[in-house]
Amino acid sequence: MSENPFFAPSDLPYQLPPFEEIREEHYLPAFERGMAEGLAEVDAIADSTEPPTFDNTIAALERSGRVLERVSTAFFSIVSSNSTEGVLELEKQISPALAKHSDAIRLNRALWARIKQVATDDPEESWLLEKYREDFVRAGADLSEAEQGELRRLNEELSRLSTEFAQNLLKALSESALVVDDAKDLDGFDEATIQSLEKDGRYVLPLLNYTNQPGLAQLTDREVRRRLYTLSVERAPRNFELAIRMATLRAERAALLGFPSHAAYTVADQTAKTVEAVEGMLGQLVGPAVRNAKKEAEALAEQAGFAIEPWDWSYYSEKVRQARYDFDAAAMRPYFELWRVFRDGVFHAATRLYGVTFTERPDLKGYHEDVRVYEVFNEDGGPLGLFLLDPYARPNKRGGAWMNNLVDQSGLFGEQPVVMNNLNITKPASGPTLLTYDEVNTAFHEFGHALHGLFSEVRFPRVSGTSVPRDFVEYPSQVNEMWATWPEILANYAKHHETGEPMPAELVEKMKAAEKFNQGFMTVEYLAATLLDWAWHKLAAGEAVADAEEFESAALETAGIALSTVRPRYRTNYFAHIFAGGYSAGYYSYIWSEVLDAESVEWFKENGGLERANGDHFRRELLSKGGSLDSLTAFRNFRGREPSIQPLLERRGLL
Repeated sequence: MSENPFFAPSDLPYQLPPFEEIREEHYLPAFERGMAEGLAEVDAIADSTEPPTFDNTIAALERSGRVLERVSTAFFSIVSSNSTEGVLELEKQISPALAKHSDAIRLNRALWARIKQVATDDPEESWLLEKYREDFVRAGADLSEAEQGELRRLNEELSRLSTEFAQNLLKALSESALVVDDAKDLDGFDEATIQSLEKDGRYVLPLLNYTNQPGLAQLTDREVRRRLYTLSVERAPRNFELAIRMATLRAERAALLGFPSHAAYTVADQTAKTVEAVEGMLGQLVGPAVRNAKKEAEALAEQAGFAIEPWDWSYYSEKVRQARYDFDAAAMRPYFELWRVFRDGVFHAATRLYGVTFTERPDLKGYHEDVRVYEVFNEDGGPLGLFLLDPYARPNKRGGAWMNNLVDQSGLFGEQPVVMNNLNITKPASGPTLLTYDEVNTAFHEFGHALHGLFSEVRFPRVSGTSVPRDFVEYPSQVNEMWATWPEILANYAKHHETGEPMPAELVEKMKAAEKFNQGFMTVEYLAATLLDWAWHKLAAGEAVADAEEFESAALETAGIALSTVRPRYRTNYFAHIFAGGYSAGYYSYIWSEVLDAESVEWFKENGGLERANGDHFRRELLSKGGSLDSLTAFRNFRGREPSIQPLLERRGLL
């Protein structure tokens, strides 16, 4: 295995992983060597006879584990985006081993003793030192030997269950797909979409990883809509049992670490800090959101002529939108061609705001033929990093959209960032890829994460790019959504894919007029998922749950957000964010971050909008800082004051 591509740094530009050279048989040996080398490096730090200093302890830890870092970033990118049966089997083996490896470091008593003795006067070093101490305490470094043994068991089992939950969902995307024999059942879809769904004489519509499937807004046959909706909410039933077990184990772990619940444990190192702060913010939103949703339901029933069911909401909301605002969302799609959206929209906005430019690098390859690689340059022509885009859905790609780092920016190693966006757009059988407005918005959102990674200017990998509190990480990406409809940017990319004609001004105006309609639904859908997450993770140790679906219903009733026509955006059985994605007791972070986002959008508007000076200020004070200082301090340095919830309430029409 001397030729294993993970054993040495990649010689490709920016150390892009050499995906063309990587084979499945390379992963396990690289993980094994990476963990062994990493532990040997940690032991050397812990057993050193030299007095502990920042450089020989904290910086040394930052320098350790390079092989493991290289293989982990590549492997888990493949798991999410281009998995195989072999890779999924490896994941079952590797994930618990990684949990065990992490515990071996964080529960190393000699290492912890040295970390507690380190002192430094450098502000950036002091912040990182505090982060390390916090990490170790939260990982159980101060527990007794017996307690640490129990913690290791809990962590290993949780890792295994999380992997199983995620793999069940990946299978459910296709196993629970809507299958019809007659194309007439798909009436409402355009011909290109129907053709893209044809498989061996039948038509297969795979699920995306949330409750309300996009097809529900288009399919004219009510029975087909009902079937699609039912498949969506009833997928992966085994995950109900896994969720109970995971919530129970998390409650036990929180108690072991001295917290009343996993929710309390989670928020303690976030910007929210306390359970009360989160619940106070959510409490301001539930009542107005429910009232708005009920008014919207009345309007939909009036349009439909009967009491609507959940599978009717998306369909009739489009009908009401058309009737009230003369706006048809489908009329926008011909103006949203995928590559023009990125070239003339997403990239153009970044160029105007930050001065960066993008050059496609067809000589550099991703892990799939759909992946495109771009080199990013600063205004002075200096290289900034690489951006990879994987836009299309595949049966072996998990649902949703996300950003991940393949190489972290760090001054310690002199490395520049390699970041990636994954979307899940249906690839047409032929012709251009036309996006919905929601997909355009998602493209701008995920690229906001990418900019957060690309603009990082920190010394240490631990605080690079998007390594910030979970309830802060969505904030920069939400701000970037504002440019999707900024007049100058929209005019540059929203052009008819056949004629090149710009989107008619009246269509844009109708879209803006219609934007606040259905905000009650969208807010309730989101809040229901948030409060469901919160209910699962406010369980105390020893508090039993017999039936996950009954628990779910009771939690929504207690929270005052149980509407028969609006189910949570994610039900328990497919809530990957919290049971397989690192957002446990953290799904509130989207709306928490949106408070900061709404404030920031107001700031941009007050200061002239799409101006280089504004972009430079946002980049300098916030995007470049990563997690190298307190996140709310970075926000205040940018905004000039404390955040207020008022702009968010106004944006969502909830006043």
